[in-house]
Order: sequence, then structure tokens, then C-alpha cells
Amino acid sequence: MEQKKILIITYYWPPAGGPGVQRWLKFAKYLPEFGWNPVIYTPENPSYPLLDESLLKDVPQNLEIVKTKIWEPYQLAEKLNKSNKKFKAGQFDVGKNQSWKSRLSIWVRGNFFIPDARVFWVKPSIKFLEQYLKEKKIDVVVTSGPPHSLHMIGLGLKKKFPALKWIADFRDPWTEISYYKHLKLTKSSDRKHRQLESAVFKNADITLATSYTDAENFRKAGANAVCITNGFDESDSAPINVVGEKKQTTFTLSYIGVLEQLRNPENLWKVLDELVKENKEFADHFILKFAGRVDDKILQSIENSSLKNHILNLGYISHDKAVEEMANSNLLLITNFPNESSQGIIPGKIFEYLATGKQIISFGPDEADVSRILAETGAGKHFGYEDSKAVKDFIIEKYELWKKGDLLENTQNIEQFSRRNLTKKLAEILP
Repeated sequence: MEQKKILIITYYWPPAGGPGVQRWLKFAKYLPEFGWNPVIYTPENPSYPLLDESLLKDVPQNLEIVKTKIWEPYQLAEKLNKSNKKFKAGQFDVGKNQSWKSRLSIWVRGNFFIPDARVFWVKPSIKFLEQYLKEKKIDVVVTSGPPHSLHMIGLGLKKKFPALKWIADFRDPWTEISYYKHLKLTKSSDRKHRQLESAVFKNADITLATSYTDAENFRKAGANAVCITNGFDESDSAPINVVGEKKQTTFTLSYIGVLEQLRNPENLWKVLDELVKENKEFADHFILKFAGRVDDKILQSIENSSLKNHILNLGYISHDKAVEEMANSNLLLITNFPNESSQGIIPGKIFEYLATGKQIISFGPDEADVSRILAETGAGKHFGYEDSKAVKDFIIEKYELWKKGDLLENTQNIEQFSRRNLTKKLAEILP
């Protein structure tokens, strides 16, 4: 049987690093097993905040990849301001940490580049792909955002080809994302963002969400929304108990990934500071490990506490190495924005955390989707940003189990989150 063709429009593609690239990289890897032949459309000269050459090994050898040039302000800004990399990665200072330069750049970002600074790729892409679609038989087009400007490409193609099946994949929400309110938008800019988002919801045949709550919110806003979460790839996962039979001498709590000020679990640092002061045995064993990009202000705050001599900061490492570091930890930390509107954000790393079987400690709003996943899998516990005593009790409980060698691995009900099973689910709903 001849395979159908799916055109995937994505800004992030190897050698881009970070979680944004992995969703459609993995779908593209497994779609041929379910009757779909993927074609990738991506920028020729993108401005990525992170690079990870190790992800190139997952790109299928016979995959068709179509590229066109992009112009984006970040390329100019990088020449003028080397600190732009942090802002480009979605991190920016908030509150009293904001300089006038930071305030100005945020205002410009939100009001001049709608929906975002990759908007200049929209018109050239519509023009190029209009011709491409006339020449090639494509059954379904996917746009993956953020950057949400890519949905404008899908919207433009849908207007030119009304019969075209279009899936808008929202890896993160648009106007409902936590930092949206920090963009210093004028009323007219806010209205334009919301109008564009609404047009995507109403015109896309299917809107994909990565969380249960986001799918429900998108449906309320008029979208035909379906939830397909992110997941883990068995071929990436380091074997459980990768450390082997030898007894570990350190009790390691690890954070893997980017940690910015808006998701900073200050109550956790306070609890850990107290524990190393109060409990000498705990202090002798404890390591706080970071692998990824951690905001300078957060690191500075931790280094000014009793945790200073317990930090192992590996910096940004490849995805392969990151998976190893997860497996060589005892507790894995995940954080989310604290406000209620972020209940539906499920950080992609949680699924790779699950694959290691390690215990997870999570921070974010009450009734978060992450909490539901942890409860279903028995893999850990979710806390609010005001909790302290419960956090302390949880860490002490896990530490005492670790000392006895009884800190059990948890792998129940995780098969539903494998990339292959998620791709099967995607193939079943493709129009």
C-alpha cells in the first residue's frame, strides 16, 4: 500500500538542541511504520539558542528535508548584543531584575514582532510552499509552534488550498502561556495576537495539544483539539540502574534542562539549605546537580547559601549525556510556572524522567497535569511553590529509603508515553 505524505513545518530541527526539536523528530522517525511518509520544511539558516549534534542520529537517512532561507531580527541582535542568547532561548529577567534594556527588548518583541520574531519567514514560506504543493502530492500539512508564526504559514496555505488538511501543533499555548502577560503588550497588540490565535483554532482541521488541560482550553476557544503528549524513546533511554550494582555514595537531586526565573522553586532551595545545615549525615551525602542552562540569578542565590559546596553544575550537555545524568540520579526535579493558567504545561523532560524509573519531585500550580501523570505512574510527587514542610518530609523519606537501598524504581503505566505508541495515536487521528 502506498504511503501517504505529511509535510511537517518546523523551526526546530537538528542540530537544534532542547526539547522543542524532539517532538517532530521522533514523530518523523516512527511515522513510516504507520503508513505515513514525512517531509520536513525548516529554515536553512536558523538562529538556534542551543545546539545538540547528538540528535542528528535520529534523522532518518532517506527523509526528505526542504529548506529555505530565513531572516530574523535575532541574527542582527546577536551581532549587537551577545547577551541576546538568553532572551532568544525564552528566558528574560522579571521584576526587580529587569534592566531598562531588558524592558525595552521585551516591549519590542511583544509589539513589533507579532506573533514572534520569526514572522518574516511567513510570506516567503507561503509563496514557496504554494508552488511545492502544486508539484507534490501532500495529504496533510503540520505546523508546529512556538514559534507560533509558523501557524501563519499553515493559515496562509489553508486559504490558498481550502481542501488541504492542516494540523496546528501547539507545543506550548500562545496567549495562555505564563510569560504572555510579561510581554508588555499594547491593547491593539494583544488584540492582534488573540485574533491570529483564534483564526488558527477555527481554520485548522485538528489542533494538537501536548497536555490534557491545554486541549480542553483550546476546545473552549473553538478548536478541534486533541491531546497527544510528548514522550520518551526507548532507544534513547539509558538502562535503569545504569550505575550498576556498586553502591552509590551520593544522594543526588538533579535538574536537567533550562531553568529560568519564572519557574524557580525557591522553597526547594530553602528546604535543602535547612537540611544540609541541620543534618550532617544528609550533608555528607547530598549533591545538587544541574545539567543545562540555569539562570545566573538563580545560581547566584543558591551559591550564597549553605548549598554552595553541594552544587555540581555541568552546564549544557548533549541529549545523550543528559539521559545518562538522569539515570545516574536519585531524585529528578521538574518545575513549572506557578500560576493556575500553567496547569496544562507538561515539560517534555518528565517523560524521559519516567523512562529512567527514578523518583520525581515536581513544582507548579495545584491540579496540574504533571500531578496527574505522577499519580498514574507512581513516579513521585507534585508540590506548590508555597509548600515547605511537605517538601522536606518527601526528601527526607526518599533519603532514608536510599540509605537502606530501598529507593524503588517506578515504571508502572509508562508505555502509553513511548514515542512509538504516541506516533501510532497520531497516525490514527490524521485526516
